[in-house]
Amino acid sequence: MEFYNNRNSLFKFMEDNNIDHISPQSPATHHHQFSPSHHHNNTNNNHQSTDVEQDIQFSPARPSSPISPRTSLMHPPSPDSPWTTSPHQTPSPALLYSCIASLHRHDGNIFSIAVSKGTVFTGSESSRIRAWRQPDCIERGNIKSPSGDVRAILAYGNLLFTSHRDFKIRVWNVVTVADNFRPKKVSTFPKRSSFLIFPKRNTNQHKDCVSCMAYYHAEGILYTGSFDKTVKAWRVSDKKCVDSFLAHDSNVNAIVVNQEDGCVFTCSSDGSVKIWRRVYRENSHTLTMTLKFQQSPVNALALSCSSFNNCFLYSGSSDGMINFWEKERMSGRFNHGGFLQGHRFSVLCLVAIEKLIFSGSEDTTIRVWRREEGSYFHECLAVLDGHRGPVRCLAACLEIEKVVMGFLVYSASLDQTFKVWRIKVMPDEKISCVDNSYAERNDTPKSGMAMEYEISPVLSPSWVEKKLQGNHYQ
Repeated sequence: MEFYNNRNSLFKFMEDNNIDHISPQSPATHHHQFSPSHHHNNTNNNHQSTDVEQDIQFSPARPSSPISPRTSLMHPPSPDSPWTTSPHQTPSPALLYSCIASLHRHDGNIFSIAVSKGTVFTGSESSRIRAWRQPDCIERGNIKSPSGDVRAILAYGNLLFTSHRDFKIRVWNVVTVADNFRPKKVSTFPKRSSFLIFPKRNTNQHKDCVSCMAYYHAEGILYTGSFDKTVKAWRVSDKKCVDSFLAHDSNVNAIVVNQEDGCVFTCSSDGSVKIWRRVYRENSHTLTMTLKFQQSPVNALALSCSSFNNCFLYSGSSDGMINFWEKERMSGRFNHGGFLQGHRFSVLCLVAIEKLIFSGSEDTTIRVWRREEGSYFHECLAVLDGHRGPVRCLAACLEIEKVVMGFLVYSASLDQTFKVWRIKVMPDEKISCVDNSYAERNDTPKSGMAMEYEISPVLSPSWVEKKLQGNHYQ
């Protein structure tokens, strides 16, 4: 594991403190600093086990976040499943959020989550892709693949795309009728050679772990990014690889597609974010812009496009920062708007939905950010701190209610837990998490404006032991 600029990381922080068979189953706060060109003061309210994951690097320590009290309320575990209920449950502070389900996995970590049509899919170190019913996480069934280690999952309609240890992508048709889970494998990318007597490796196949995927709906193109530094474009209709290009100087960690214009965004451990566009009437892609604001490895991307033609790109990096860029309406260029500061360690995953951004971090927390319409201003609404290990992946979907806007957020951590959060955002409330030192630097009165928290995150002992032994992602 390589450490960024040899600065203190979570590892140092702990040292200093010594510290194709288908089998359906039956059911069963906080510190924040915002630093773009505008400043606002807010009120505070109530693996492969060797080198597959070496792209995610650790960051210098920051002031820590508080740990909310836990309750003993638990949901029953799903029968005949390797999951049991986690004892760690997070209550809802001021009706803002609540952890409605918490499951513990015994046979490895979850690497990927996808949500589609009322079903949540999880991929892990095992060969089984599990399907869960929203929102109560009753297990609907599972898909057994000949190759495990599902590093990336993407769901669109009835299609489910999964990447595996053999560096291949499998496509499944998933249909659920009256809770009867009916998955069927459609194809494998790349296709098998027809010359079975003299088999040889397909030149279109990735040569290392497929770490991320994105699907362009209008053209039916699946984009895959890999630790072999390349991005490949697959036409789903005929299962062909229509383009393959060297995208970065290091591992490709995340990829997203703008569904409005087909632009492809990639990020890498080389510290860069790049924008690609398909050549007109061709399948090849060309680099249009490189966003390299800092040298810290970039682990996650999220794209937020609103109905008002506003488009924001977010990137989470190993220094704990979330940088964002806004797209100019006329030129189409992305201009850097600032960064969101609050996480103590690396940002490992990002999800954007509506005006909310969810960020999961190595510091064990999930932060919920809201962007103010028509401006660069972001506020931290809440810090979800129920996990006891780094938050590896996130997924979210919208839950519409009469007055408030509701969301379901799914998170998986290296503490081997999977949690479901229900979040309700009041339309007119300004609930923010403000760093007290930031308020002091701006001569802001302490009373009612900001609160200071000094408490370390609670990490699972098993994960800490693996961290000290160097097996960070086993």
